[in-house]
Amino acid sequence: MIPGFKITVATQEHLKYVPEILKTIEDAARDRGTGIAKRKPEYVETKIKEGKAIIAMKGDDFAGFCYIECWGHGQFVANSGLIVKKEYRGKGLATAIKQAAFNLSRIKFPYAKLFGLTTGLAVMKINTELGYVPVTFSELTNDPEFWKGCESCVNYDVLTRNNCTKCLCTGMLYDPAKHGMKTFIDKIKYRKILKQLSKNLK
Repeated sequence: MIPGFKITVATQEHLKYVPEILKTIEDAARDRGTGIAKRKPEYVETKIKEGKAIIAMKGDDFAGFCYIECWGHGQFVANSGLIVKKEYRGKGLATAIKQAAFNLSRIKFPYAKLFGLTTGLAVMKINTELGYVPVTFSELTNDPEFWKGCESCVNYDVLTRNNCTKCLCTGMLYDPAKHGMKTFIDKIKYRKILKQLSKNLK
């Protein structure tokens, strides 16, 4: 954890931060000039209510966020919407949030493949440290609802011209079967991590 910040599984008490979360994502996409799929407030609110989101706080100030999406009937999981508020960047917060979202994903969906699409070098570096490897889009979910979520991205025309086989994003995949993550001991370890993430929520 990072001193001064609290990184936890988001709960209903954090719903009031949804407008700020969405604005932070939108501002980051504009500043970077790259594509980030937009989400409606109701969508992010649902993720929080389902216990599928990680939030970072500095006191009462929102600092960062990430949420979990499931595709292909739970065979694939994506950690999406990773964002850190501008004034809190450069402190390792994105890595900590991503690690927490990764741990939460592994607990909730221990047999699912984790994947992501990104144009950001920093996210690629974090993913690599977690065990993700670059892959072609053919190794990612073929769930049409996932690709539909890219419609709001500025690069969507590139994706559709290539029949969802490639875009400006890099596809990255974490396969638990290749990391020995199916053992009972590993499950216990990740449950302990979830308990640590949730200990301050009551």
